[in-house]
Amino acid sequence: PPPPVEVVEPPLLRPLAEITADLSRPLPPNLLKTRKQGGQTITYIPWYTVNRLLDRFAPGWEGSVAQMSFTGERVFVVYSLTIPALEGRFTRQATGTEVLKELDRNGQVRELSFGDPGSRAESMAFRRAAARFGLGLYLYNRPHD
Repeated sequence: PPPPVEVVEPPLLRPLAEITADLSRPLPPNLLKTRKQGGQTITYIPWYTVNRLLDRFAPGWEGSVAQMSFTGERVFVVYSLTIPALEGRFTRQATGTEVLKELDRNGQVRELSFGDPGSRAESMAFRRAAARFGLGLYLYNRPHD
């Protein structure tokens, strides 16, 4: 006979204040990354780490691209993040943008450092939406190295 179907219990809902308190705690340095941007070193949380932290502290979260638009030079993404809590479902949105192509000093198109502009803009918007629930928000208040 086939094995029995495993019943998975839905996650227990917690108050939003507890979820945001957990998400707002400073993160261990090994979860953070840095990159050079505009002559500065920027500290950030990779999107996959944000995903894992939401899974841990806000089980049942849902997210999606709510809007994507283009100009001749940029892509703009609005990301919608919903967290279920004891009091109900709470949604925050944030934007991300990236250039469609980068030019070198001579005005020639150069290769982007990684990923395509749409996925980079989505990653930015996702991380910013999570910051609206407190995740890594303290990084935006730090002076850059």
